Amino acid sequence: MPLPDLPVELLESILENLNSERSISAFSRANHHLHNLLTGHLYRHNARWCGSSALFWAARQGREETVRKALRWGADVQDGNADINAQGGYYGNALQAASTHGHEKIVQLLINKNANVNAQGGYFGNALQAASAEGHEKVVQLLIENNADVNAQGGYLGSALQAASRFGHEKVVQLLIEKNADVKAQGGKYRNALQAASAGDNEKIVQLLLDKNADINAEGGHFGNALQAASAHGHEKIVQLLLDKNADVNAQGGEYGNALDAASAHGHDTIVQLLINKNADVNAHGGYFGNALQQASAAGYDTIVQLLLDKNADVNAQGGYYGNALQAASTHGHEKIVQLLINKNANVNAQGGYFGNALQAASAAGHEKIVQLLIENNADVNAEGGEYGSALQAASAAGHEKIVQLLLDRNADGAGQA
Repeated sequence: MPLPDLPVELLESILENLNSERSISAFSRANHHLHNLLTGHLYRHNARWCGSSALFWAARQGREETVRKALRWGADVQDGNADINAQGGYYGNALQAASTHGHEKIVQLLINKNANVNAQGGYFGNALQAASAEGHEKVVQLLIENNADVNAQGGYLGSALQAASRFGHEKVVQLLIEKNADVKAQGGKYRNALQAASAGDNEKIVQLLLDKNADINAEGGHFGNALQAASAHGHEKIVQLLLDKNADVNAQGGEYGNALDAASAHGHDTIVQLLINKNADVNAHGGYFGNALQQASAAGYDTIVQLLLDKNADVNAQGGYYGNALQAASTHGHEKIVQLLINKNANVNAQGGYFGNALQAASAAGHEKIVQLLIENNADVNAEGGEYGSALQAASAAGHEKIVQLLLDRNADGAGQA
């Protein structure tokens, strides 16, 4: 008897013994009759054993008919429904997947099937934050109309308002605020919506949040405050706006310690000048590199180094990963900056930081010209300390033969050389 002519009960019995979607799918494709007969079983199997992956996929891709089938057939199985609120993965649930990609009809379909609009999980934390991050205004409106919590916390960006603010979706920001989103809410990478907007370079959103009484000096988050966020990203107009609104130019915290360090680290010389004009402390300590001068020296921004020195930055200030600006510049091979610092009386034998001193740093990194420059300016070739113990050991460990010879020629003690 041909396979399609077998009784339905027998075909279903065969299916019960197939334990993979691939096998069921292949079996169902034997002919059109079998496909119509067995499609439901395939969806039921997916719902029961595969975490409703078909529903997630269809919601993400915008395949409305597949969503309908997954829901219809999964619901027929008592213990293995195509769970509309199933959690897991990047999107957390089917509603968040559809919301992320702006599939309005599928969002409505899932809501009609009692999807939890406030379900937590996934990268964005909830469906409203996902739609807000991507700027899907109609989906945001639909979720709010179905009682989505506009102040729900969670996810990478903390809240829907912070998400919309970070990515510059002005209309969504306005909509959320009209629906009583808390402009001062704390949480997420940027801690608050104002810092997120300042990082994202949307001046209108920054102004809107300030008009709604956002705290301009709120602390916390990746950048510590809104001014540091704008300074790090080089958003000059936002920096000016925040300063005009009395942002604390010397506020401490965040990745860079303060706004001046952030601008210096990324080479934003115009912003550095703006901040200094507003009395930023050029010698403020904080952040990974200790101070603005060390930040600029490590990154090789000689214009900013000169600007900071002209504004009386302490050339020998201690602290941070490299201990001082000279060691930072020496590590990264910025010869012009090394010379600038020496001309401003940098102590070539200052101790501290990862390498102990500038000569060991340059020797470890293989910067022969800087090694020569430091020695010519009376660097102690036998100074001890740091990761390698001495400049000679550092050069030897890294295989920089020319520097080894240069140090030996200058009477470096080779007794401990490996």
